[in-house]
Amino acid sequence: MVKHFYPVKYTKEWETTLDKYSMISAKIPDEIYKELALRIPEGERSDFIRDAVIEKLQRVPRPDRLLELERRIKSVEISLAEIKRYLTELEVLTFEKGKVNPHSFCIDETDHKIIDYLLHYKGATTTELADYLKTNRWHILNRLRKIQKRSKTQLGKSVIEYYAGERSGKKKAWWLIPEITET
Repeated sequence: MVKHFYPVKYTKEWETTLDKYSMISAKIPDEIYKELALRIPEGERSDFIRDAVIEKLQRVPRPDRLLELERRIKSVEISLAEIKRYLTELEVLTFEKGKVNPHSFCIDETDHKIIDYLLHYKGATTTELADYLKTNRWHILNRLRKIQKRSKTQLGKSVIEYYAGERSGKKKAWWLIPEITET
């Protein structure tokens, strides 16, 4: 292997006027170097390599642009959720025509089982759900909160709610909201 040093000029936004030079080194196989020496005259090799690097860099998306796009998409999602929430408050977006399927906010089988239990019994405590699913109640509580948060973000209203008082013989239980969910 032979090390060859070529000066590389760089500027902001790939301008043709280059103000500053930096040295880079690249290890390339001898066969490629020999091919480069055959095809490119000695005085033009630095320009050729610089142009090749710049051309390759232009094909690769810049991370700051990707982050900016991600931020913009997140902003659009938040704005859309806000619009839905306002429409819900104004009762323009109603749930009577096509009530929401609570299963649409589930991400896996555990969430589906929780929703099935709530649909059947209309409400449940975390302990009841934990016994039914044979897991701990903190896991159930986290899942219920995630379902609540997802539905609130997407609809503007949650499909389930926690009520600490007594309702239908249960205290401190989670309930499906019948006005929103289809049963």
